[in-house]
Amino acid sequence: MPESSDILVIGAGAAGLFAAAWAGRTAAAAGRPLTVTAVDSARKLGAKILVAGGGRCNVTHERVAEGDYAGSTPPAIRKVLRRFPVADTVAFFEAAGVDLKTEDTGKLFPTSDSARTVLDALVREATRGGARLVHPARVTALLRDADGFLATSDAGAFAARRVILCTGGKSLPKSGSDGTGLELARSLGHSLTSPIVPALVPLVLPAGHWITALSGLTLPAEITLKSVTAKKLFHTTGSTLCTHVGLSGPAILDASRHWLVERAADPGVSLWLNWLPGESPESLDRLLVEGQRRGALAILRERLPDRLARALCEQAAAAPTGDLARDARRRLAAVATATPLAITGDRGYTVAEATAGGVPLAEVRLETMESRICPGLHLAGEVLDVDGRIGGFNFQWAWASGFVAGCSAAGLSTTTS
Repeated sequence: MPESSDILVIGAGAAGLFAAAWAGRTAAAAGRPLTVTAVDSARKLGAKILVAGGGRCNVTHERVAEGDYAGSTPPAIRKVLRRFPVADTVAFFEAAGVDLKTEDTGKLFPTSDSARTVLDALVREATRGGARLVHPARVTALLRDADGFLATSDAGAFAARRVILCTGGKSLPKSGSDGTGLELARSLGHSLTSPIVPALVPLVLPAGHWITALSGLTLPAEITLKSVTAKKLFHTTGSTLCTHVGLSGPAILDASRHWLVERAADPGVSLWLNWLPGESPESLDRLLVEGQRRGALAILRERLPDRLARALCEQAAAAPTGDLARDARRRLAAVATATPLAITGDRGYTVAEATAGGVPLAEVRLETMESRICPGLHLAGEVLDVDGRIGGFNFQWAWASGFVAGCSAAGLSTTTS
């Protein structure tokens, strides 16, 4: 016989643990405790939480708005975020014994600088609310019947009146977020957006590309995505890291999902890098003219690391010292402010911090995160078509959507007879 619960949470990561905690709290506050079971396929819970923010866990950001996200429509994302804003996140964790600090970047981290502090608090609050955590338990099928749901897993079967699906997308599959949840949603009638691609993922350049020789170099840069007609599709400025296979760093990670999604629709899109944020080919050309006697290398080294400055001169076939002919000068100005990036791919889901794409928010009732297609099914977190930029935004989406799903599932559920 399957193990029965009022609410079954599938996926005990950030969104799942949060949903379980709030389901228990809501039911207790209403004076009718419900049985909540949270299952997860990982042998050790919270792998994605533990590696987030370099092991410190960037819990949220001091300013969060719908413009920090991509995927579903901004008004839909805003409606969910407003149900559980940043202030509520801070209050929840402080009440759970996790003090947070705001860094200069606006990111909020636990004062312990340990992601373990965050995970332990989430597990503690979920179990305090009455949730039973079962893992490893990989759910392989989810069926809807007249009495609710039946989930089959490699750890047995689970029956429940309501289900909260919080399995994540496809990023970091070793953590259990391997796309299974997306297929479970589809098996119950949901559609999935296309394409579904890695988000917040490093990008790859051709082997031997000159940028790979700058591996380890980090500096602020502008990243611009353009259409075939040179229309600007995405633009950001931020820290950029040269790696032995391509590019990484916050600016590249934020641009990655836009590059991958747009390229799927139009292979002719292009990505450009400006090593001198704020400068244009024309303004840099003027600087090179004004400093002609000092030499191009000396001018570039005032704002760029020496080895990058030399590499730019080499790529432009421009003499690092002495006078420059007009064509060489303009080539240098162009490559320094608009380097075309011959991206060949990305590092994949095993490295990506998030997934772009999933179940459209249009198929969910935003007031409850309940499916419009399969009554009794709630969805939260990365399984939905919402992904945020780097900086704690994906966690804030997990908290907000998990809160709404957990409270609503508990408020709408009835105790099993």
